[in-house]
Amino acid sequence: MMMFTASRALVRNTERWFVRRGAPTMIEGYGFASHVLPRMLPALAFVAFASLAWLVPLKSVGSGRWVMLGVVIVLTMAAWAIASAFVRRQPTFSRPVTITVLTAYAAMPVTVPLLQLAVDDAVTPPALGLAGFVIFYGAAFLATMLATTYGLGKLLHRAVQHTIYDLRNSMHLLGRALPAILFVTLFLFFTGEIWQAMNRLAWWRVTLVVALFAMITVLAAAARLRTEIGRIEQDISPPTLASACRETPLSTVPIDELPTDSLLRTTQLSGRQVRNLLIMLATRQLMQAMVIGVALFAFFIALGLLVVTPETAEQWIGSPPLYSNLWPAAPVALLRNATLFAGFGSMYFAVISMTDADHRREFFAPIIDEVERILAVRSVYLAVRHTRPPTAPDAIGGRVI
Repeated sequence: MMMFTASRALVRNTERWFVRRGAPTMIEGYGFASHVLPRMLPALAFVAFASLAWLVPLKSVGSGRWVMLGVVIVLTMAAWAIASAFVRRQPTFSRPVTITVLTAYAAMPVTVPLLQLAVDDAVTPPALGLAGFVIFYGAAFLATMLATTYGLGKLLHRAVQHTIYDLRNSMHLLGRALPAILFVTLFLFFTGEIWQAMNRLAWWRVTLVVALFAMITVLAAAARLRTEIGRIEQDISPPTLASACRETPLSTVPIDELPTDSLLRTTQLSGRQVRNLLIMLATRQLMQAMVIGVALFAFFIALGLLVVTPETAEQWIGSPPLYSNLWPAAPVALLRNATLFAGFGSMYFAVISMTDADHRREFFAPIIDEVERILAVRSVYLAVRHTRPPTAPDAIGGRVI
Protein backbone atom coordinates (compact mmCIF):
# COMPACT_ATOMS: atom_id res chain seq x y z
CA MET A 1 0.00 0.00 0.00
CA MET A 2 1.47 3.35 -1.11
CA MET A 3 1.85 5.91 1.71
CA PHE A 4 0.09 9.25 1.25
CA THR A 5 2.32 12.30 0.94
CA ALA A 6 1.05 15.88 0.91
CA SER A 7 2.37 18.56 -1.40
CA ARG A 8 3.41 22.02 -0.33
CA ALA A 9 0.54 23.50 -2.37
CA LEU A 10 -2.03 21.45 -0.44
CA VAL A 11 -0.68 22.66 2.89
CA ARG A 12 -0.54 26.27 1.68
CA ASN A 13 -4.11 26.16 0.32
CA THR A 14 -5.34 24.79 3.63
CA GLU A 15 -3.62 27.63 5.46
CA ARG A 16 -5.35 30.09 3.15
CA TRP A 17 -8.65 28.37 3.99
CA PHE A 18 -8.01 29.08 7.68
CA VAL A 19 -7.38 32.74 6.84
CA ARG A 20 -10.63 33.00 4.85
CA ARG A 21 -12.56 31.47 7.77
CA GLY A 22 -11.14 34.05 10.17
CA ALA A 23 -8.98 31.53 12.06
CA PRO A 24 -5.41 32.27 10.87
CA THR A 25 -3.88 31.27 14.20
CA MET A 26 -4.65 27.61 13.38
CA ILE A 27 -1.68 27.71 10.98
CA GLU A 28 1.25 25.73 12.36
CA GLY A 29 4.19 27.98 13.24
CA TYR A 30 2.01 31.09 13.03
CA GLY A 31 4.17 34.10 13.88
CA PHE A 32 4.50 37.83 13.40
CA ALA A 33 7.34 37.92 10.87
CA SER A 34 6.30 34.78 8.99
CA HIS A 35 2.54 35.31 8.67
CA VAL A 36 1.21 38.51 10.28
CA LEU A 37 3.51 41.21 8.86
CA PRO A 38 3.12 40.14 5.19
CA ARG A 39 -0.67 40.39 5.48
CA MET A 40 -0.32 43.74 7.31
CA LEU A 41 1.67 45.32 4.48
CA PRO A 42 -1.27 46.59 2.35
CA ALA A 43 -2.92 48.21 5.39
CA LEU A 44 0.37 49.76 6.55
CA ALA A 45 1.00 51.14 3.05
CA PHE A 46 -2.53 52.57 3.02
CA VAL A 47 -2.04 54.28 6.40
CA ALA A 48 1.42 55.62 5.47
CA PHE A 49 0.32 57.19 2.19
CA ALA A 50 -3.10 58.31 3.42
CA SER A 51 -1.38 60.24 6.21
CA LEU A 52 0.24 62.41 3.53
CA ALA A 53 -3.10 64.24 3.48
CA TRP A 54 -1.62 66.27 6.34
CA LEU A 55 0.67 67.82 3.74
CA VAL A 56 -2.27 69.51 1.99
CA PRO A 57 -2.16 73.16 3.13
CA LEU A 58 -5.34 73.87 5.06
CA LYS A 59 -5.18 77.60 4.31
CA SER A 60 -4.83 77.20 0.57
CA VAL A 61 -7.78 77.82 -1.72
CA GLY A 62 -8.56 77.08 -5.32
CA SER A 63 -7.67 74.07 -7.40
CA GLY A 64 -4.18 73.57 -5.96
CA ARG A 65 -5.47 72.12 -2.71
CA TRP A 66 -7.76 69.66 -4.48
CA VAL A 67 -5.00 68.65 -6.89
CA MET A 68 -2.71 67.79 -3.98
CA LEU A 69 -5.50 65.89 -2.25
CA GLY A 70 -6.20 63.96 -5.46
CA VAL A 71 -2.51 63.09 -5.77
CA VAL A 72 -2.52 61.75 -2.20
CA ILE A 73 -5.60 59.61 -2.92
CA VAL A 74 -4.07 58.21 -6.12
CA LEU A 75 -0.77 57.43 -4.36
CA THR A 76 -2.61 55.77 -1.49
CA MET A 77 -4.66 53.48 -3.73
CA ALA A 78 -1.62 52.67 -5.87
CA ALA A 79 0.45 51.82 -2.79
CA TRP A 80 -2.30 49.58 -1.47
CA ALA A 81 -2.66 47.76 -4.82
CA ILE A 82 1.10 47.28 -5.25
CA ALA A 83 1.52 46.04 -1.68
CA SER A 84 -1.38 43.60 -2.11
CA ALA A 85 0.14 42.23 -5.34
CA PHE A 86 3.56 41.93 -3.68
CA VAL A 87 2.11 39.99 -0.75
CA ARG A 88 0.27 37.60 -3.09
CA ARG A 89 3.48 36.86 -4.99
CA GLN A 90 5.62 36.60 -1.85
CA PRO A 91 3.48 35.36 1.06
CA THR A 92 6.46 35.19 3.46
CA PHE A 93 9.12 37.84 4.02
CA SER A 94 12.83 37.29 4.40
CA ARG A 95 14.63 38.92 7.31
CA PRO A 96 15.98 41.86 5.20
CA VAL A 97 12.47 42.56 3.82
CA THR A 98 10.99 42.44 7.33
CA ILE A 99 13.58 44.92 8.63
CA THR A 100 13.03 47.21 5.63
CA VAL A 101 9.24 47.28 6.08
CA LEU A 102 9.42 47.97 9.82
CA THR A 103 12.13 50.63 9.40
CA ALA A 104 10.20 52.43 6.64
CA TYR A 105 7.03 52.51 8.72
CA ALA A 106 8.90 53.61 11.87
CA ALA A 107 10.37 56.54 9.93
CA MET A 108 6.94 57.93 8.98
CA PRO A 109 6.31 59.80 12.30
CA VAL A 110 9.46 61.84 11.57
CA THR A 111 9.18 62.07 7.79
CA VAL A 112 5.62 63.45 7.66
CA PRO A 113 6.24 66.39 10.08
CA LEU A 114 9.39 67.34 8.15
CA LEU A 115 7.51 67.23 4.85
CA GLN A 116 4.69 69.25 6.39
CA LEU A 117 7.12 71.94 7.44
CA ALA A 118 8.56 72.02 3.93
CA VAL A 119 5.12 72.29 2.32
CA ASP A 120 4.09 75.09 4.68
CA ASP A 121 7.37 76.97 3.96
CA ALA A 122 8.59 76.32 7.50
CA VAL A 123 6.27 79.05 8.83
CA THR A 124 3.40 77.07 10.29
CA PRO A 125 4.26 74.32 12.84
CA PRO A 126 2.92 70.83 12.09
CA ALA A 127 -0.76 70.33 12.89
CA LEU A 128 0.31 67.47 15.17
CA GLY A 129 3.44 67.45 17.29
CA LEU A 130 6.00 64.67 16.98
CA ALA A 131 4.40 62.86 19.92
CA GLY A 132 1.03 63.06 18.17
CA PHE A 133 2.42 61.48 15.01
CA VAL A 134 4.13 58.74 17.01
CA ILE A 135 0.87 57.96 18.85
CA PHE A 136 -1.12 57.95 15.59
CA TYR A 137 1.23 55.61 13.72
CA GLY A 138 1.74 53.42 16.78
CA ALA A 139 -2.01 53.05 17.33
CA ALA A 140 -2.56 52.31 13.62
CA PHE A 141 0.19 49.67 13.69
CA LEU A 142 -1.18 48.03 16.85
CA ALA A 143 -4.77 48.00 15.56
CA THR A 144 -3.65 46.55 12.20
CA MET A 145 -1.53 43.91 13.92
CA LEU A 146 -4.37 42.76 16.20
CA ALA A 147 -6.90 42.76 13.35
CA THR A 148 -4.54 40.77 11.12
CA THR A 149 -3.42 38.35 13.83
CA TYR A 150 -6.96 37.28 14.66
CA GLY A 151 -8.55 37.78 11.23
CA LEU A 152 -11.00 40.42 12.45
CA GLY A 153 -11.82 41.59 8.94
CA LYS A 154 -12.90 38.11 7.81
CA LEU A 155 -14.75 37.49 11.07
CA LEU A 156 -16.72 40.73 10.76
CA HIS A 157 -17.49 39.95 7.12
CA ARG A 158 -18.84 36.52 7.99
CA ALA A 159 -20.73 37.90 11.01
CA VAL A 160 -22.40 40.52 8.80
CA GLN A 161 -23.35 37.79 6.32
CA HIS A 162 -25.03 35.80 9.08
CA THR A 163 -26.69 38.99 10.36
CA ILE A 164 -28.17 39.61 6.91
CA TYR A 165 -29.42 36.02 6.93
CA ASP A 166 -30.97 36.65 10.36
CA LEU A 167 -32.67 39.78 8.99
CA ARG A 168 -34.14 37.76 6.14
CA ASN A 169 -35.55 35.43 8.76
CA SER A 170 -36.22 38.24 11.21
CA MET A 171 -39.82 37.26 11.94
CA HIS A 172 -38.72 33.76 12.91
CA LEU A 173 -35.78 35.09 14.94
CA LEU A 174 -37.81 37.72 16.76
CA GLY A 175 -40.75 35.37 17.25
CA ARG A 176 -38.51 32.94 19.11
CA ALA A 177 -36.48 35.47 21.06
CA LEU A 178 -38.77 38.36 22.00
CA PRO A 179 -41.41 36.61 24.17
CA ALA A 180 -38.88 35.36 26.71
CA ILE A 181 -37.05 38.71 26.77
CA LEU A 182 -40.21 40.79 27.15
CA PHE A 183 -41.39 38.55 29.99
CA VAL A 184 -38.27 39.61 31.93
CA THR A 185 -38.11 43.29 30.96
CA LEU A 186 -41.63 44.55 30.23
CA PHE A 187 -42.80 45.21 33.80
CA LEU A 188 -39.49 46.88 34.73
CA PHE A 189 -40.01 49.33 31.89
CA PHE A 190 -42.97 50.88 33.74
CA THR A 191 -41.06 51.43 36.99
CA GLY A 192 -41.01 55.08 38.08
CA GLU A 193 -37.60 54.83 39.77
CA ILE A 194 -35.99 53.74 36.50
CA TRP A 195 -37.56 56.68 34.66
CA GLN A 196 -36.19 59.03 37.33
CA ALA A 197 -32.70 57.56 37.01
CA MET A 198 -32.75 57.63 33.20
CA ASN A 199 -33.91 61.27 33.16
CA ARG A 200 -30.78 62.25 35.10
CA LEU A 201 -28.27 59.73 33.74
CA ALA A 202 -25.82 61.07 31.15
CA TRP A 203 -25.58 59.32 27.79
CA TRP A 204 -21.95 58.31 28.37
CA ARG A 205 -23.02 56.42 31.49
CA VAL A 206 -25.77 54.63 29.55
CA THR A 207 -23.16 53.71 26.93
CA LEU A 208 -20.91 52.24 29.64
CA VAL A 209 -23.80 50.17 30.98
CA VAL A 210 -24.49 48.75 27.49
CA ALA A 211 -20.75 48.05 27.11
CA LEU A 212 -20.90 46.19 30.44
CA PHE A 213 -23.71 44.02 29.08
CA ALA A 214 -21.57 43.27 26.01
CA MET A 215 -18.64 42.34 28.26
CA ILE A 216 -20.82 39.92 30.21
CA THR A 217 -21.85 38.33 26.92
CA VAL A 218 -18.19 37.87 25.93
CA LEU A 219 -17.31 36.36 29.33
CA ALA A 220 -20.23 33.93 29.07
CA ALA A 221 -19.09 32.97 25.57
CA ALA A 222 -15.53 32.42 26.83
CA ALA A 223 -16.71 30.11 29.61
CA ARG A 224 -18.89 28.17 27.19
CA LEU A 225 -16.17 27.97 24.55
CA ARG A 226 -13.71 26.15 26.80
CA THR A 227 -16.35 23.53 27.59
CA GLU A 228 -17.17 23.11 23.91
CA ILE A 229 -13.51 22.78 22.89
CA GLY A 230 -13.05 19.93 25.37
CA ARG A 231 -16.15 18.17 24.06
CA ILE A 232 -15.16 18.63 20.42
CA GLU A 233 -11.65 17.28 20.95
CA GLN A 234 -13.08 14.15 22.57
CA ASP A 235 -15.67 13.61 19.81
CA ILE A 236 -13.19 13.71 16.91
CA SER A 237 -13.33 10.54 14.80
CA PRO A 238 -12.36 9.66 11.20
CA PRO A 239 -15.96 10.04 9.89
CA THR A 240 -16.23 13.42 11.59
CA LEU A 241 -12.93 14.52 10.07
CA ALA A 242 -13.92 13.37 6.60
CA SER A 243 -17.23 15.24 6.83
CA ALA A 244 -15.53 18.42 8.07
CA CYS A 245 -13.00 18.40 5.22
CA ARG A 246 -15.64 18.47 2.49
CA GLU A 247 -15.46 21.58 0.31
CA THR A 248 -12.02 22.39 1.72
CA PRO A 249 -8.57 21.93 0.16
CA LEU A 250 -8.31 18.72 2.22
CA SER A 251 -11.37 17.13 0.60
CA THR A 252 -9.15 14.90 -1.59
CA VAL A 253 -7.08 13.63 1.32
CA PRO A 254 -7.64 9.91 2.06
CA ILE A 255 -8.32 10.04 5.79
CA ASP A 256 -7.83 6.28 6.19
CA GLU A 257 -4.24 6.53 4.86
CA LEU A 258 -3.12 9.10 7.42
CA PRO A 259 -1.33 7.95 10.58
CA THR A 260 -4.10 7.28 13.08
CA ASP A 261 -2.03 8.29 16.11
CA SER A 262 -1.23 11.73 14.74
CA LEU A 263 -4.70 12.18 13.23
CA LEU A 264 -6.69 11.60 16.40
CA ARG A 265 -4.14 12.86 18.90
CA THR A 266 -5.49 15.88 20.76
CA THR A 267 -3.19 18.85 20.26
CA GLN A 268 -3.42 21.49 22.96
CA LEU A 269 -4.54 24.86 21.66
CA SER A 270 -2.34 27.83 22.45
CA GLY A 271 -3.68 30.90 24.19
CA ARG A 272 -3.68 32.82 20.92
CA GLN A 273 -5.69 30.10 19.19
CA VAL A 274 -8.27 30.04 21.99
CA ARG A 275 -8.55 33.83 21.79
CA ASN A 276 -9.07 33.58 18.03
CA LEU A 277 -11.96 31.14 18.52
CA LEU A 278 -13.36 33.31 21.31
CA ILE A 279 -13.32 36.38 19.04
CA MET A 280 -15.07 34.32 16.37
CA LEU A 281 -17.74 33.20 18.82
CA ALA A 282 -18.15 36.61 20.47
CA THR A 283 -18.41 38.41 17.12
CA ARG A 284 -21.20 36.13 15.95
CA GLN A 285 -23.01 36.32 19.30
CA LEU A 286 -22.78 40.12 19.51
CA MET A 287 -23.96 40.56 15.92
CA GLN A 288 -26.89 38.24 16.55
CA ALA A 289 -27.67 40.08 19.78
CA MET A 290 -27.52 43.40 17.93
CA VAL A 291 -30.42 42.30 15.72
CA ILE A 292 -32.46 41.58 18.85
CA GLY A 293 -31.32 44.86 20.43
CA VAL A 294 -32.46 47.00 17.50
CA ALA A 295 -35.86 45.29 17.52
CA LEU A 296 -36.20 45.77 21.29
CA PHE A 297 -35.22 49.43 21.05
CA ALA A 298 -37.90 50.06 18.41
CA PHE A 299 -40.48 48.13 20.45
CA PHE A 300 -39.87 50.06 23.67
CA ILE A 301 -39.87 53.41 21.85
CA ALA A 302 -43.23 52.61 20.27
CA LEU A 303 -44.59 51.28 23.56
CA GLY A 304 -43.45 54.36 25.47
CA LEU A 305 -44.94 56.80 22.97
CA LEU A 306 -48.26 54.95 23.02
CA VAL A 307 -48.64 54.25 26.74
CA VAL A 308 -46.56 56.77 28.70
CA THR A 309 -48.21 60.18 28.30
CA PRO A 310 -46.30 63.38 29.20
CA GLU A 311 -48.38 63.66 32.41
CA THR A 312 -47.49 60.10 33.42
CA ALA A 313 -43.80 60.65 32.63
CA GLU A 314 -43.83 63.84 34.74
CA GLN A 315 -45.48 62.00 37.64
CA TRP A 316 -42.91 59.18 37.53
CA ILE A 317 -39.92 61.49 37.17
CA GLY A 318 -41.15 64.06 39.73
CA SER A 319 -40.49 67.01 37.43
CA PRO A 320 -41.15 67.94 33.79
CA PRO A 321 -39.23 65.45 31.64
CA LEU A 322 -36.37 66.54 29.43
CA TYR A 323 -36.95 66.17 25.70
CA SER A 324 -34.49 65.18 23.00
CA ASN A 325 -33.15 67.83 20.64
CA LEU A 326 -32.98 65.33 17.78
CA TRP A 327 -36.48 63.98 18.42
CA PRO A 328 -38.56 66.58 20.31
CA ALA A 329 -41.56 64.26 20.62
CA ALA A 330 -39.63 61.70 22.71
CA PRO A 331 -38.55 62.29 26.32
CA VAL A 332 -34.85 61.70 26.94
CA ALA A 333 -35.80 59.24 29.70
CA LEU A 334 -37.71 57.14 27.15
CA LEU A 335 -34.76 57.00 24.75
CA ARG A 336 -32.36 56.03 27.52
CA ASN A 337 -34.82 53.50 28.93
CA ALA A 338 -35.20 51.90 25.49
CA THR A 339 -31.42 51.78 25.08
CA LEU A 340 -30.92 50.25 28.53
CA PHE A 341 -33.55 47.54 28.10
CA ALA A 342 -32.42 46.80 24.54
CA GLY A 343 -28.88 46.22 25.83
CA PHE A 344 -30.10 44.07 28.72
CA GLY A 345 -32.43 42.09 26.47
CA SER A 346 -29.63 41.45 23.97
CA MET A 347 -27.37 40.17 26.73
CA TYR A 348 -30.16 37.98 28.11
CA PHE A 349 -30.83 36.52 24.66
CA ALA A 350 -27.13 35.81 24.05
CA VAL A 351 -26.77 34.01 27.40
CA ILE A 352 -29.92 31.90 27.14
CA SER A 353 -29.00 30.96 23.56
CA MET A 354 -25.92 29.25 25.04
CA THR A 355 -27.68 27.55 27.96
CA ASP A 356 -31.31 26.85 27.13
CA ALA A 357 -31.67 23.64 25.10
CA ASP A 358 -34.22 24.95 22.59
CA HIS A 359 -32.50 28.29 22.02
CA ARG A 360 -29.10 26.59 21.88
CA ARG A 361 -30.21 24.27 19.08
CA GLU A 362 -31.73 27.17 17.15
CA PHE A 363 -29.19 29.97 17.59
CA PHE A 364 -25.95 28.74 19.21
CA ALA A 365 -25.42 25.34 17.60
CA PRO A 366 -24.55 26.75 14.13
CA ILE A 367 -21.75 28.83 15.65
CA ILE A 368 -20.35 25.84 17.55
CA ASP A 369 -20.59 23.74 14.38
CA GLU A 370 -18.27 26.27 12.72
CA VAL A 371 -15.77 25.99 15.58
CA GLU A 372 -16.01 22.19 15.45
CA ARG A 373 -15.32 22.16 11.74
CA ILE A 374 -12.26 24.40 12.09
CA LEU A 375 -10.80 22.20 14.82
CA ALA A 376 -11.47 19.04 12.79
CA VAL A 377 -9.83 20.49 9.68
CA ARG A 378 -6.92 21.57 11.88
CA SER A 379 -6.43 17.96 13.04
CA VAL A 380 -6.25 16.72 9.44
CA TYR A 381 -4.04 19.67 8.48
CA LEU A 382 -1.54 18.86 11.22
CA ALA A 383 -1.48 15.18 10.25
CA VAL A 384 -1.09 16.08 6.56
CA ARG A 385 1.64 18.59 7.33
CA HIS A 386 3.66 15.94 9.14
CA THR A 387 3.52 13.67 6.09
CA ARG A 388 5.09 16.29 3.82
CA PRO A 389 8.84 15.87 3.38
CA PRO A 390 10.93 19.07 3.19
CA THR A 391 11.27 18.76 -0.61
CA ALA A 392 7.72 17.66 -1.41
CA PRO A 393 6.67 18.78 -4.91
CA ASP A 394 3.78 21.14 -5.50
CA ALA A 395 2.18 19.24 -8.36
CA ILE A 396 -0.17 16.32 -7.96
CA GLY A 397 1.41 13.08 -9.03
CA GLY A 398 1.21 9.52 -7.77
CA ARG A 399 0.16 9.69 -4.14
CA VAL A 400 1.44 13.22 -3.67
CA ILE A 401 -1.52 15.57 -3.26
